[in-house]
Amino acid sequence: MRLVVTPEEMGQLDRATIVAGTPESVLVERAGFAVARRARWMLGGTYGRRVVIACGKGNNGADGRVAARLLRAWGVRVDLLDVGSSFDRGAAARVLARADLFVDAMFGTGFRGVLEGDAAWIARAAAASRVLAVDIPSGVDGLTGATRGPAVRADSTVTFAYKKPGLLFEPGRALAGRVEVVDIGIHLTTAPVASKPGARPPFSLHETTAEAAVVALGTRPIDGHKWNAAVLVVGGSSGMVGAPGLAARAALRTGSGMVVAAVPGSDAAARVGGGEIVARAMPAGADGALTGDAATQLLGGDIKRFKALALGPGLGRAPETARAVTRLVAEGPIPMVIDADALTILADDESPLAARARRVDRAGTVLTPHDGEFVRLAGHAPGEDRVTEAWELASKLRAVVLLKGASTVIADPDGRIAINPTGTPALATAGTGDVLTGIIAALLARGAAPFEAAAAGAYVHGLAADVAGTAPGLVAGDVVDALPRTLRALTEPNED
Repeated sequence: MRLVVTPEEMGQLDRATIVAGTPESVLVERAGFAVARRARWMLGGTYGRRVVIACGKGNNGADGRVAARLLRAWGVRVDLLDVGSSFDRGAAARVLARADLFVDAMFGTGFRGVLEGDAAWIARAAAASRVLAVDIPSGVDGLTGATRGPAVRADSTVTFAYKKPGLLFEPGRALAGRVEVVDIGIHLTTAPVASKPGARPPFSLHETTAEAAVVALGTRPIDGHKWNAAVLVVGGSSGMVGAPGLAARAALRTGSGMVVAAVPGSDAAARVGGGEIVARAMPAGADGALTGDAATQLLGGDIKRFKALALGPGLGRAPETARAVTRLVAEGPIPMVIDADALTILADDESPLAARARRVDRAGTVLTPHDGEFVRLAGHAPGEDRVTEAWELASKLRAVVLLKGASTVIADPDGRIAINPTGTPALATAGTGDVLTGIIAALLARGAAPFEAAAAGAYVHGLAADVAGTAPGLVAGDVVDALPRTLRALTEPNED
């Protein structure tokens, strides 16, 4: 995984680097050179090119001024707009209109609040320009990615040393465009300590990478058999048997050698079974919902033969079903990913999760709420700082929490946080959450630890949506069908 640092941590690293012997002027010169180099690349050359650079008072402004000096030396005509000093907006509008590139060096990742005055005017006036942002687009909160007023929309952003959370969370992620991380000589060997007063204890932030996903996927043993990575899917109810079917198919396509879908009643089993999915008809009530006897049957049967359990897709919330869920969670001896209706059932009674956390076998647990399910589990909606929100819920429930969203957050109670960079708005369609559940269950069954399985699952899930190539009309089945190509692209990156 790739380290991500907060603006506060970045400030600490800046100061530590200077104290260690690298003058601030050297860091600014390196940063300014990186900006100028990126600008030259975006311009496609220097002869006859015009650039407007808006500079603030802080380090971002200093970086912009170095870039201006270098670009001029390379033959580019540069106009500087000094934010904080008065300038002629009419003249500024004219130079912006004929510029080949606008460089935003007004505010950095420490910005909080709302762009006002000349800065707000520049953000609006540059909307039609090609834009390069320094560190982060001005107007974007470097910690959360939020905007509270006008903000610069960049085609590309040059950021220094490490990515910041505001570049990974919407709308900051979209406003940043293509992000280039540049090494300017600021390094650390271990994750920095977050020190926001009263907000949270130390935890480390990371961005999930393709390499991390490959490690979590692992390899099958040469002498392996189909039960080595077997997955049990428990779900379904009247009219909702498609959900466990999607989870089961996704688990198979992610490398589970054997997937059994335990669904309520023979009719549901007939609908889900066939092909590669093995269906088991479980005790069901007259309403087509799973009954408490289903848990007794599963726990007293061959559940230990499976390496992971996916619980919740299409399950419904009938009282008898709730009894089955609470028993499976409290007594299930294998790693488990819990989603959908099972999360809502647990929101009413968290004691099964507490019992599970106390178990000697410590079978891992992954919870995958979307915002609505988060509300039921946490008692409030997630705020702007989704990292802290996810970690607090993980700590409360003593399980890995995967908080779905435009930038999914995966939080471990031990303080590890991963932010997922893959995905598309087209994933906001029925059934894709069930597919994610199946992917994570397969990774758990293949031996990945809960945090790694959840982070890699989100990465693979989002990447598969892109590989499917069916947006904006993407459906959940497209993601399943794209999984073989996605996994091949990850594990055999040199293949066409």
